[in-house]
Amino acid sequence: MVTATYLPEKWDYDSVVEHIIVHYRWIFVMFLLPVSCLYDLWYYTRSKIVFALSSAPAKHQEKVAVVQKQVREYGVHGNGRTMCTGRPGWQTISPQNMAYKSKMYPIQVNLVDVLEIDTDAKTVRCEPLVTMGQLTHTLDRLGWTIPILPELDDLTVGGLVMGTGIETSSHKFGLFQHICTSFEVVLADGSVVECSQESDPDLFYSVPWSYGTLGFLVSVTIRIIPSKRFVKLNYYPVRNENDMIEKFEKEVEKSDASDFVECLVYSKENGVVMTGDFVDFCEPGKLNEIGKWYKPWFFKHVEKFLYEGECTEYIPLRDYYHRHSRSIFWEIQDIIPFGNNVVFRYLFGWLIPPKVSLLKLTQGKTLKRLYETNHMIQDMLVPIEDLKDSLETFDREVQIYPIWLCPFKLPPNPGMLNSRSDSDKMFVDVGVYGVPKRPGFDAEKITRNVEEFVRNVNGFQMMYADSYMTKEEFRAMFDHTLYDRQREKLACRGKFPEVYDKVNKKARTG
Repeated sequence: MVTATYLPEKWDYDSVVEHIIVHYRWIFVMFLLPVSCLYDLWYYTRSKIVFALSSAPAKHQEKVAVVQKQVREYGVHGNGRTMCTGRPGWQTISPQNMAYKSKMYPIQVNLVDVLEIDTDAKTVRCEPLVTMGQLTHTLDRLGWTIPILPELDDLTVGGLVMGTGIETSSHKFGLFQHICTSFEVVLADGSVVECSQESDPDLFYSVPWSYGTLGFLVSVTIRIIPSKRFVKLNYYPVRNENDMIEKFEKEVEKSDASDFVECLVYSKENGVVMTGDFVDFCEPGKLNEIGKWYKPWFFKHVEKFLYEGECTEYIPLRDYYHRHSRSIFWEIQDIIPFGNNVVFRYLFGWLIPPKVSLLKLTQGKTLKRLYETNHMIQDMLVPIEDLKDSLETFDREVQIYPIWLCPFKLPPNPGMLNSRSDSDKMFVDVGVYGVPKRPGFDAEKITRNVEEFVRNVNGFQMMYADSYMTKEEFRAMFDHTLYDRQREKLACRGKFPEVYDKVNKKARTG
């Protein structure tokens, strides 16, 4: 007689499947690596040819006209839906798949080129789907760069404007939106406007953080500055929380602060503060080309200075800008656990990283559910004076390390994000990415706890990440005064959703 104890239980089967998917996902990822590599090769070759032929500026108006035509057709075919870009949710850098897109009216926006570089005006004009990797490839060889260049290669100009962008130079220049001089936008009626601080300040200050809910961004003009060959990078290991915060704040607030400042926090007490400066020379024996495929992941390289002590290196500029790209900060260690092994790096390191979009596309329901319940990706922007409390909050609530600290200056400009004062104010981006070590982690409960803390210190949550706030809590965190006025003026109601309707957790997961 067969007893029930010999029958396979469904939860046993599911547990085995989950174990395989979680612990052996690297097998699937190995197939994605060459696909990612080939895509990048094609994309950058195409971009280089288009820029060399100077064909993008002439075609730009044609592509904008296509967007306008679709927006005007929406009036006939919209059927009460609101508009959004037709770019599939899996192609975005956000960890979510943007479920709201299936319920909205898609507008195809094929705007992927660098349009022009004006060295007299010191600006570069880009279409919104230009990536940071594409932009540095174009500018670096010409001796120029942008003041704030966020790390990951696949981040787009449009995403950094409509969402946000930050870099270790932000303590001097602010956020990505603050180095933009004008935006070209297709509005709800199909018309095109170009807004700047001088020509239309209300729209200019409303576009950042608006997530495509005021119109479709079709080009951005960005400031450029002369670049140099290297970054002289200093590593300062600290083994005490108070000393770490004091050192970090001191370097940020110096009157002659370095061009770049950041900190990687490896535990509650241990971290490495880094300062960097543009230079055109390199001391003999101190060059470190960290962008080479066989080099250790950058966060692992930095960690060794906790044991080796202070150090100074010279890093090629583009290598420095994209130092976190190969390891997707430190997310890659959960995807390919042995990826930092020296043998793997030499044999397969040139294929790293897998594209985030392909990882999302191949997640499947089980992995997606596990990812949402056992993983956290958050960037919380807090006043620098609240940094200690912020670190203790994340340690208490999630226990994820490393933590990325990136300082930035926030001016009192109107818009959804402002300093709530009459002058510039220094903030810190506290970036937390990975699997929580806190026992009994509950994604919704813990994220809401952290969101409440951030609201209480007058901070902000980056909108690309999971947000569990209610609409009232969201509007309390972000200043909607100018945004609401612009939506009324531009007749956006019913044609574009509000920001909250695109960034809250329910909208992104369905």
